[in-house]
Amino acid sequence: MLDSMRRAYPEKFVPAERIFSHIHPGDRIFVGTGCGEPQRLVRGLTEYVRSHPKAFFDAEVLQVWNLGVSAYSDDKFRENFRYNAFFIGENTREAVNRGLADYTPIFLSAVPELFLQKRIPIDVALIQTSLPDAHGYVSLGISVDIVKAASEGASLLVAQANSRMPRVHGDTFIHIRDIDFVVACDEPLLEFKTVVSDEIAEKIGRYVGRIVQDGDTIQVGYGSIPNAILRHLRDKQHLGVHTELFTDGIMDLMQRGVVDNTMKVLNRDKTVAAFCMGTRETYEFIHDNPGIEFRPVSYTNNPLTISRNRNVTAINSALEIDLTGQASSESLGKYFFSGIGGQADFMRGAILSQGGKSILAIQSTAEHGKVSRIVPFLKEGAGVTLTRGDVHYVVTEFGIAYLHGKNIRERAMDLIAIAHPQFRTWLIEEAKKLSLIYGDQAFIPGERGEYPETLEAYRTTKYGLGLFLRPIKITDEHALKDFFYSLSEDSMYHRFVSSRKDMHHDRLQRFAVIDYTKEMVILAVVEEGGNELIVGMGQYFIDEASHTAEVAFVVRDSWQGRGIGGELLSYLAYLARKAGLHGFSAQVLTDNRPMLQLFEHMGFGIEKRAEGGMYELTMSFRE
Repeated sequence: MLDSMRRAYPEKFVPAERIFSHIHPGDRIFVGTGCGEPQRLVRGLTEYVRSHPKAFFDAEVLQVWNLGVSAYSDDKFRENFRYNAFFIGENTREAVNRGLADYTPIFLSAVPELFLQKRIPIDVALIQTSLPDAHGYVSLGISVDIVKAASEGASLLVAQANSRMPRVHGDTFIHIRDIDFVVACDEPLLEFKTVVSDEIAEKIGRYVGRIVQDGDTIQVGYGSIPNAILRHLRDKQHLGVHTELFTDGIMDLMQRGVVDNTMKVLNRDKTVAAFCMGTRETYEFIHDNPGIEFRPVSYTNNPLTISRNRNVTAINSALEIDLTGQASSESLGKYFFSGIGGQADFMRGAILSQGGKSILAIQSTAEHGKVSRIVPFLKEGAGVTLTRGDVHYVVTEFGIAYLHGKNIRERAMDLIAIAHPQFRTWLIEEAKKLSLIYGDQAFIPGERGEYPETLEAYRTTKYGLGLFLRPIKITDEHALKDFFYSLSEDSMYHRFVSSRKDMHHDRLQRFAVIDYTKEMVILAVVEEGGNELIVGMGQYFIDEASHTAEVAFVVRDSWQGRGIGGELLSYLAYLARKAGLHGFSAQVLTDNRPMLQLFEHMGFGIEKRAEGGMYELTMSFRE
């Protein structure tokens, strides 16, 4: 077909020397994105400038992301080229921060309109395509994103036709008659191989896997953490994909049948993306695959388009997040690092989606554990990529923080709870100074106060009620207050042997902030309307002298009689035995027959002593 096109359009197939002679001083030159960069054309351009150093000056090179040849950002070409990135990659980061190149912060979805409306006119576009088909159409293949708009708006369009470029369905096609020059060059496409995920990324992936539900339409960013996240979605069903970036991980989920797009409202049965960065195997998978469509970012990244699907789950990462929920993904203080990209588009689109959710997945530290990514406030000069209203969930290797609808104090405490333990004391003190949290907020540093996730358990009562049993967290104070105030006066009196009804912050802290090595508080939780509801609470306090523990529990009135108390007591006994304790002690009012019967039916060796309307129980674990 290429030979046929040469015969039909001989004027389009000319030496590179003639092609680059059409570039003039001050021209804006667009270069294809990421792995779709036309390497032969870029090399030819720099070679032309070396041999014709005065051919043109002050040309502006525009690109989303550079992964390949970046000689035009070298200081020796400073009079010929000025690089302008819409997203800063590793190859050009230093040049931007040294003032040798430019960065344009913008939502990626808005870039095509800049080209088409000539707000940023494109004089020359260097792109890479597939070979033409029988009808004369070439495909933009793995890079449609802003390339389609640049191609349509360019005064001069130059294409590198490469047999290695896959033919991808969707809005990817350009007819050869609309291309000014074609350079045929077969060469391997650039590949993007992420670092093998470590244990931290795997933990984050497991947590995110808990949030994603069957039937969700997902978007996932790039890097080792997103790859780990995708691996932990392999047990899901009927996922859909509407994303900016197609990766190896998405290919894997499609091959496994996890992604089938059957629950999507928009583009049903189709995986939709804007560009691909992956390996050769992924490029081969998307070639002529009718289940995949690539479209420009003006479509894929438009929040209104994204929101047309239900249950959109956007999963992205950030450089740092502050205790109020602001996140930066583009700069570390005044140091430009990456860019806005499509992150803000997708997070906002997910929030607008019916049932949608936005997830920010980050490692808790940077620089090999020396720096916390969770900070009191973003550094001076940092770009606020995501506002306080853009993030539903924040996930680190230490857990999940749900911020949506939370006040500043609750957000700060939730984020401190998932920060790296070595920074939590510092964050607590800084939050107090800034009046973000209670000035008397209690906190137990080190392992004694670190949430024991391994003690989480699922149980079913004898009445068939499913329960999630877990240790209390420092962030449970608000939910615990609601639980206590839901109890009747009778339940409060039988639990605390007191007519006192108030549950202020200082009193709630005694339950929510504990030393897990000396006491244990277990909550019985059910899901109600997508939220956790505390239906019961059990606790024990260790008496080191006798190596036993005082135990107590209470169940929400409307949930009594469904086996919750029995499961709480049974689990507390299991944990106490595991800790090597000899038994329990308890104080029970003599008229509290249900609680007495529950203790008696647990199989403990019980000694009972009555005094002043109260039974003093001593219960041994010995059989």
